Amino acid sequence: MSSANKGVGKVEVTLKWDPSPAGVPDHDLDIIAAVYRADDPHGAPVYVVHFGSRSPDGTITLQRESRTGQGFGFDEALTLELNRLAPDYARVVVGVAIQQGGGRTTFRDITNALVLVKEGYQELDRYDFADLGDASAVTIVEFLRDGTGGWGWRRAVRGFDADPQSFTELMGAEQS
Repeated sequence: MSSANKGVGKVEVTLKWDPSPAGVPDHDLDIIAAVYRADDPHGAPVYVVHFGSRSPDGTITLQRESRTGQGFGFDEALTLELNRLAPDYARVVVGVAIQQGGGRTTFRDITNALVLVKEGYQELDRYDFADLGDASAVTIVEFLRDGTGGWGWRRAVRGFDADPQSFTELMGAEQS
């Protein structure tokens, strides 16, 4: 982590995409956050926040959830209050998965998708999925607790060919 990426507290990750063309099943994208223990940062997630849920302690909440991409502005919004997370947790990975209800859909099929990572009004990162091609899920950003208890972040774009449930089991795995 570079020093420019340290010191985040309350972060919002937002997602938007264009609706699918007429006659094509709706494209349903979902923001997913997985929380990992300090003693097993690449193991199984302690909990996962997705599909209109929130974390057990209320520190990670999905405020908006769209099944179609219709509407103005961003379709989904996830708030992470990292500064309130218990010290037992040292890593949070946020990604996006495409629901596969209408047949196999990849990011190549999605138009004008964009994720923004912001703290307050400051944009930390943006990603447009343009280089993902045949992936159906992607990790976007990783938040890491440092030795002082503060949080930093880094871009963690990695594509997967996985349905949303399988993705939640893969998204925190250590990269080889």
